[in-house]
Amino acid sequence: MNRLLTATALTALTAGMAQADGHAAYTLHILHYNDMHSRIQPINRFDSTCNAEDDAAGECFGGAARLKAAIDAKRAELDGENVIVLDAGDQLQGSLMFTTYNGDAEAEMVNAIAPDVFSVGNHEFNKGDENLARVIDMLDVPVVSGNLDLTGNELLGDKIQDTIVLEVGGERIGIVSALATDTGETSSPSDQVVFMDEAESIAQDVATLTDEGVNKIIALTHVGFPTDQRIAEAGIDGLDAIVGGHSHTTFSNTEEGAESYPTTVNDVPIVSAGAYSKYLGHLTLSFDADGNVIEATGDAMLLDASVEPDAELAARVDELAAPIQEMQEEVVGRSAGFIEGDRSVCRAQECPMGNLVADAMLDRVRDQGVQVAIQNGGGLRASIDEGDITMGEIVTVLPFQNTLATFELTGAEIVEALENGVSEVEEGAGRFPQVSGMTYSADLSAEPGSRITGVQIDGQDIDPEATYGVVSNNYMRGGGDGYSVFEGARNAYDYGPGLEQVVIDYITAQGGEYAPYTDGRITLQ
Repeated sequence: MNRLLTATALTALTAGMAQADGHAAYTLHILHYNDMHSRIQPINRFDSTCNAEDDAAGECFGGAARLKAAIDAKRAELDGENVIVLDAGDQLQGSLMFTTYNGDAEAEMVNAIAPDVFSVGNHEFNKGDENLARVIDMLDVPVVSGNLDLTGNELLGDKIQDTIVLEVGGERIGIVSALATDTGETSSPSDQVVFMDEAESIAQDVATLTDEGVNKIIALTHVGFPTDQRIAEAGIDGLDAIVGGHSHTTFSNTEEGAESYPTTVNDVPIVSAGAYSKYLGHLTLSFDADGNVIEATGDAMLLDASVEPDAELAARVDELAAPIQEMQEEVVGRSAGFIEGDRSVCRAQECPMGNLVADAMLDRVRDQGVQVAIQNGGGLRASIDEGDITMGEIVTVLPFQNTLATFELTGAEIVEALENGVSEVEEGAGRFPQVSGMTYSADLSAEPGSRITGVQIDGQDIDPEATYGVVSNNYMRGGGDGYSVFEGARNAYDYGPGLEQVVIDYITAQGGEYAPYTDGRITLQ
């Protein structure tokens, strides 16, 4: 079994098989990143596109040019060593770069960064099979996703491989892969993309490679840390490590609250590198002569201002960003009246902009069993005048590149969330809850924590013990604005489309005409 050996076995094995200088028979360095989500430009501490002022002040992270520089520097540092670079998927969706270029810019960045393998993420399907096929045709790197049955898919059938074998330092390195099976719910693949169980598929592919004599096998996945753990727990003989993505989990030995780098489950080391190009992971695997892992070490590198971006690629990113200013002037609809979104209103009471955004959020996922939407008033940053609505205006209202997050809460937990939302109205806090699919009333003269006096969903009083589907944004789902109750939500998925695109699509679906309104869904005393 290719397993991470115990300390006792490691000592004995090392004494028996190590080379004269004490080193393992073969050492492999894996540089990895995942879930860039179109963050081609540097990001700020809120994971949004960094503005020029913050970038000049050295307060930003990542970006394609910085990621390339870090990988190139590591390659140079490890000159003569065995090195591979892995991209664990979700290059597409998440910034105006994707809105503008539909994946062309992301493909160009992947080619510039030059990973050895690219694994398909769920958001690669956001514009369907045809657009993904077009993007793959632009890539200079092999694409893998082993749990997809594409035999009936003429567009993608010959473009995505089940497994890939790399020749590195005289050894064959097998790459297997899997994509989250709920991609049909979180993205837009066609019915000709059939998903197989992640662990079962990986087990089959590992067995195939093992039969072909490959004894060093890495799973490059886009299934999320919980499923990566399930794969490791399956006891797949021959699987040496898992390099993952999808859940945006940060693994680090220095950052507080992060998972250990690596985290070992059932003797299989698991790693991932957060998201948005903020980190570069570096996993080092040492193998004995039979292909058993005898040591797994490493850490994630924070790509902050200390990493100088690649100058040539940075110039190209600036060139790509220039037309976005023109795109912001694109008209996406028309409003029949002023859409009030001022912070003094939306952080204190029901407001027309809150209704627009919350309604759009709920409309997007209602067919997934979601019943209510909760949007923080502080996430609404502007009003929109009567008349034409431009893309730039929508982005100004929703500038944070927050994504749609769906999950389940009990009725009691929804009430707890609303109590948090109205707990600091007097201070103008951004946590004030704008909602859709529900009504609530609150007595602001009562003590915080006991202000909610009534909640109705579908015209019925909320049942504290019942489970409800909820949609919000990823910032709130992560506990932002005091919504800690969201952090423990069940069946959570935090990486849907950007809120700005959700609102644009909602307006477009109504024929481009929108009439702002309030309807008394929030009653305050």
